[in-house]
Amino acid sequence: MVKCGLPWLVLLASAVLEAVWATALGLSDGFTRPAPTIVFAVTATLSMVGLGMAIRSIPLGTAYAIWVGIGAALTVGWAMATGVESFSVVKLLFIAGIVGCAAGLKVLPAQKDAPRVRSGD
Repeated sequence: MVKCGLPWLVLLASAVLEAVWATALGLSDGFTRPAPTIVFAVTATLSMVGLGMAIRSIPLGTAYAIWVGIGAALTVGWAMATGVESFSVVKLLFIAGIVGCAAGLKVLPAQKDAPRVRSGD
């Protein structure tokens, strides 16, 4: 069974917020529409704060890849569902691949601190 702690839930919430701010950014029309601009600013800030909190416990590379992958997949999925972007089965398969790769990073066994290479050795 996959252990899901608070940092992973925060990371997932941050990825969802990434999709919200990316969508709001598109709707802001270059920051000329106030409501989407405010949604963008608030959710982008919360998303970054959550990512920052998650990387206290999750390695940065893993956390960032999951954050970007899930956020991008949700953004494209929402755009297809709302008709902003065309639907394609192939596109859906590639999005599923992104999500699968992000999930794969989560289920990898945790490593202890990697040995550090000292300069001059």
